[in-house]
Amino acid sequence: MPRVSRRTPVVLTLFAAVFALPASAFANGDRATASAPVAANVSLRIGHLQGGKATILSRLPVTGTLSPFVPGQQVDLLFIRNGKQVGSETVDVHNGPGGKGTFKTWFRIRRGGRFAVQAVHAATAEQAGAASVRKKFGVRFPGLGGGKCGRVVRAFKRELDKLGYVPGGGSCMTDKTSRAVLAYRKVNRKDHNSHAGSGIVKAVLAGRGAFHLKHPEAGDHVEVSIERQVLVIAHGDKPLQTYPVSTGKSSTPTVTGHFQFYMRQPGFNSHGMYYSTYFHGGYAVHGYASVPATYPASHGCVRTPIPDAHHIYNSVFLGEDVFVY
Repeated sequence: MPRVSRRTPVVLTLFAAVFALPASAFANGDRATASAPVAANVSLRIGHLQGGKATILSRLPVTGTLSPFVPGQQVDLLFIRNGKQVGSETVDVHNGPGGKGTFKTWFRIRRGGRFAVQAVHAATAEQAGAASVRKKFGVRFPGLGGGKCGRVVRAFKRELDKLGYVPGGGSCMTDKTSRAVLAYRKVNRKDHNSHAGSGIVKAVLAGRGAFHLKHPEAGDHVEVSIERQVLVIAHGDKPLQTYPVSTGKSSTPTVTGHFQFYMRQPGFNSHGMYYSTYFHGGYAVHGYASVPATYPASHGCVRTPIPDAHHIYNSVFLGEDVFVY
């Protein structure tokens, strides 16, 4: 987003100067003759809009004209979000075709909202003040499916990580990102799939949708929500890693309560359990080949996808509190 200019601390200050005429000049007690300032007209254009909307994190060209061209002039660009000024930038006016002055800058859309841009020329001794019409536009959030890459994906993954999910790095949607999206959808009671629709992208970029821990007083601990079908590795009141899981089916439900991890078993065992950490009798958190996204399916254990199992195994410790509810 363009810098906030000290030249234009508030919108009203600019408009007070827009149509102000220069003071009369005096020399040796006689009034000097001064020519009237040239009239001015300001126009403005916002590029890269689609249906009146800019894609989040896109960089928009802001161009316009101040006519007629008068050397040495500047234009103040005011950037407004949801009715409030959020920044301004002063740009030089250059000689352009047809006797018009031209100016250009760029505006990065970093947040959602209703935006507007206005160009203001404060009156000078050479040219009168003028202001353009406010150009208004909204913000579009794209859906992010498998294989999508780019700036929005990178930001989406960064914000998912801040919310306590495990999307992996880079600027492309991967299988790891898909599992993080599935965990996010489970936490927020959405359909259990791995597609990040525009609503999810908007919520994540706004910092919404973290898991709300039931035991924030427990320090380093693990929570397993049978209702949400997720496992959360937490530090106090902060979820650090949130994974999709599959707990016990109705005929073999997962035991609930407060436990501690007491035994670890690396690699695969004879039951196909991968990197298991036991918390009560034969109940364990472990990787497994089948982890249905939409229903509990285990024999009582907390199943995690195979690619997540080793990382979870290395992130928990013996004696750590486990709350299953």
